[in-house]
Amino acid sequence: MNRWTLAFFSILILGSGWLWVTRLPVDAAVAALGPQPAVDYPAPDFTLTRFDTGEAISLSALRGKPVILNFWATWCRPCRAEMPALQATFERYGDDLLVVGVDQGEEGAVVGPFLDELGITFPVLLDGDMSVGRDYRIMGLPTTFFIDSKGIIRGVHAGEINSAILAEGIVDIAR
Repeated sequence: MNRWTLAFFSILILGSGWLWVTRLPVDAAVAALGPQPAVDYPAPDFTLTRFDTGEAISLSALRGKPVILNFWATWCRPCRAEMPALQATFERYGDDLLVVGVDQGEEGAVVGPFLDELGITFPVLLDGDMSVGRDYRIMGLPTTFFIDSKGIIRGVHAGEINSAILAEGIVDIAR
């Protein structure tokens, strides 16, 4: 065996040993991520301002009723396409189920005309700095969370939703 082969294997063995010794324990790695917005885990709480009234709304204050939490923006075509289905769900279920929109990174001056044009009357919250979107690990718009009355996430759908997807999600949260 020549000295380069010996050096290669020495580095390989020592490097592997170093990675093993300096690794984080599994519990520490998970704890470093913070609360996870994942199915069967509590939805991270937040407080945002309602677009139309200026009222501060906390997700935890909505406990006791199932919530469909939809992250969207006015420039997003799939978001625009799914708004009628969300509005129909809001109108159909009334106070038995809450539909809440969370606009990502836009001001009220942009959001207002969009909602008026589409006839949207369900509560819309403004996440101007997108901090709630980051907490929920939103990777693309639209993204919808189905949260049961105890505040537990029962489903997540990334992408445009329709009435069939909404119906499936409602079954999971209306138990």
